Amino acid sequence: MSSSDIFIGETIGTAILILLGGGVCAAVTLKASKARNAGWLAIAFGWGFAVMTAVYISGPLSGAHLNPAVTVALAIKDGDWSNVPTYFAGQLLGAMIGAALVWVAYYGQFYAHLTDKEIVGGPGAQDTAAKAVEAEEQGAGPVLGIFSTGPEIRNAVQNLATEIIGTVVLILAVLTQGLNDKGNGLGVLGGLITALVVVSIGLSLGGPTGYAINPARDLGPRIVHALLPLPNKGGSDWSYAWIPVVGPLIGGAIGAGIYNVAFA
Repeated sequence: MSSSDIFIGETIGTAILILLGGGVCAAVTLKASKARNAGWLAIAFGWGFAVMTAVYISGPLSGAHLNPAVTVALAIKDGDWSNVPTYFAGQLLGAMIGAALVWVAYYGQFYAHLTDKEIVGGPGAQDTAAKAVEAEEQGAGPVLGIFSTGPEIRNAVQNLATEIIGTVVLILAVLTQGLNDKGNGLGVLGGLITALVVVSIGLSLGGPTGYAINPARDLGPRIVHALLPLPNKGGSDWSYAWIPVVGPLIGGAIGAGIYNVAFA
C-alpha cells in the first residue's frame, strides 16, 4: 500500500466510522430526534455497525486500521513503524471530518436541543439545570457525549484501567481473528468479527467511560466540539481528554505484547 492509499483510506474510513458512530449518539441524545432515548443497546450496536461499514469501505485501500491503537499494535507485531505517522494523520483528520458531518446531519436538532430551556435551564427546569451546571463544572457540555467520551465516575486510575482493558480485548480480537491474508489490516470476515467484538465491549465494558478504545475517535471529535459554533455547548472537558488517548495506546501495546508472547 502506498502512503497516499493509506492516508486516503484511513481518512475516508475513520470519517465513516465517526459519522455513523457519532450519528447514533446524536440520534439517541438530541431532543428532536426520532430515536431519542433509544438507549445504550442502540448505541452499542450502532457503533458496531459503524465499525463494520468503515472497515468494508476502507479495507481495500489502507487495511482499515481506523484506530491508532490498532496501528501501534500492528507496528509492534511486525516491527515496522514506517507508515505509523501516515495512519495517525489520516485517522485524526477522518475523525474530525466525521464529527463535522454529524453536526451537519443533525444541525436543526443541535440548535433545538441547545436552546431548549429544559436542557440549558430555565423556569420550571431547575433539576435539569442543576445537572447541567454540575456537568459543566466538571468541564463537559450538554452535547459533548455525541462527540467524545466521558466517565460516569471520575477516577483517573479506574478510567484509565477501563480504557486499557477494553482496548486489550479489541486488539487481541483483531490480531487473532480479524487480520486479512497479508496481516496488515482487517479482512472481510475480520471486519464482521471486529464489529461484533466492539458491540460486546460496549455492552460489557462501556458503562464506566463510554469505551473510546480509539484515540482518534475521541480526540478528533473533541477538537471539533471545541471549534463548532454551537449555542450553549459548554466545555469540551480537556482535563479528561488524555485518558481516552493514553489508555487505548497503552492497551494497544499490551495487546500486541500478549499476542507476540502467546500466539506468534
